[in-house]
Amino acid sequence: MKNQVQLITYVDRMGGGDIASLRQWLKGPMQGVFGGVHLLPFFYPIDGADAGFDPIDHTQVDPRLGDWSDILALSQDTEVMADVIVNHVSADSPQFLDYSERGDASPYAGMFLTLDAVFPDGANERSLLKVYRPRPGLPLHCVQLKNGQKKILWTTFTPKQLDIDVQHPEGRAYLDSILQRFAASGIRMVRLDAAGYAIKKAGDNCFMMPETFDFIAEFAGRAKALGIEVLVEIHSYFQRQIEIARQVDWVYDFALPPLALHAFFFKTAEPLKRWIAQRPCNALTVLDTHDGIGIIDIGADGADRVGSPGLVPPAELDALVERIHSLSQGQSRQATGAAASNLDLYQVNCTFYDALGRDDCRYLLARALQFFLPGVPQVYYVGLLAGHNDMELLSRTGVGRDINRHRYDAAEVELALRRPVVQSLVQLIRLRNAHPAFTGTFELLPSSAQALHMRWRTGIHEARLSVDFETLAHELFFSGNGEAGVEGAGRLIRYPQ
Repeated sequence: MKNQVQLITYVDRMGGGDIASLRQWLKGPMQGVFGGVHLLPFFYPIDGADAGFDPIDHTQVDPRLGDWSDILALSQDTEVMADVIVNHVSADSPQFLDYSERGDASPYAGMFLTLDAVFPDGANERSLLKVYRPRPGLPLHCVQLKNGQKKILWTTFTPKQLDIDVQHPEGRAYLDSILQRFAASGIRMVRLDAAGYAIKKAGDNCFMMPETFDFIAEFAGRAKALGIEVLVEIHSYFQRQIEIARQVDWVYDFALPPLALHAFFFKTAEPLKRWIAQRPCNALTVLDTHDGIGIIDIGADGADRVGSPGLVPPAELDALVERIHSLSQGQSRQATGAAASNLDLYQVNCTFYDALGRDDCRYLLARALQFFLPGVPQVYYVGLLAGHNDMELLSRTGVGRDINRHRYDAAEVELALRRPVVQSLVQLIRLRNAHPAFTGTFELLPSSAQALHMRWRTGIHEARLSVDFETLAHELFFSGNGEAGVEGAGRLIRYPQ
């Protein structure tokens, strides 16, 4: 993967509305800004129960966006990442419709996980409550097939997203067909969505077990044979994330967004520095994605009976959440937890810009921090445009995450790109992509409790970032042509083109 900033976006929510238009935008006004693009689900259909994460046909591009030739053309201009939704398929998929019609006589019968398949000797209350859940309730849904049979199906997320047996021949063939289609279309990077839940085992918590790691390693091997790198998406206790990173190509640094907010809110860099000292470097750094702001990633280990502590104390974590609600004028509260459907027990739904109270200085400093950490930065399309919470979309759908999934038309994109905060962000991205220092060695330098000092060096080239989270005084320095930029509190430098 190229060591440059990536864009992560829905194809239909960023201006033109299709793949060809996105390609022209990246080649036009965004030429040279992004080293790659992660296309969020573009499969048929993009407007199912979970914004494309419940595909009917994972090997078909939604025709409203284009076709595989458009993906191939885009991949010839820039690196393309796509999602492999390994845990589930849509209840409207051809495979499940065949199973519903023919029941146990269907070749796909074993592809869909039932309660009996996971618990052949029966399940009791204790064993079911042990299963780790990302949302309230049990991961089960009772259905009556069209042939009259009744089944209790495993549904980790919603009743429309049916968990598959990734070890069954049909489940394996299904996932292989996706990889082959991607490889033929120029996709060289995949994110394994919901991979942590892919293996179920009676008597265990069914989340990131040793068997799950085995599956991820085996799947990654099949992907690598096709020339595809693998990113694993896991929201979990921070120590577990470190363990996962040792066994995969890439992970997300999901601890960074809440820790950055914590630094600004509590005017201390200590938890952030402790994380920087131990975080995995094979990470994609993010401040925002299509999901919410992770909380579980810096909290105590809820699965550990001895209560392994988090990166911040529980009281500060609660206060952090309340501060987001306050700075967003209560909007995030309306989109989080029991206030909205599509519940997530571990996330606050809010744009990162609104989580910082629309403060341009803090927002740009957070982005500079993101870009300075080792790894490959990803910028979400709403974050690129310093977007506001979409309360109208939230009201219309009732889905909490939609607060951060605004549909921009071309005029909105053009207008947003003229805002000073967005122009400064684009300049930061260009610096991160082009400056030689970021190919060298990273150092976390000594500093006071409220400050953070970081440096990159290679040969004669150097880049430094210093931030005082109490006063917001900051220095951003980079070598080149004898020029350096130094600014005080309130604004970041504008870089010479």
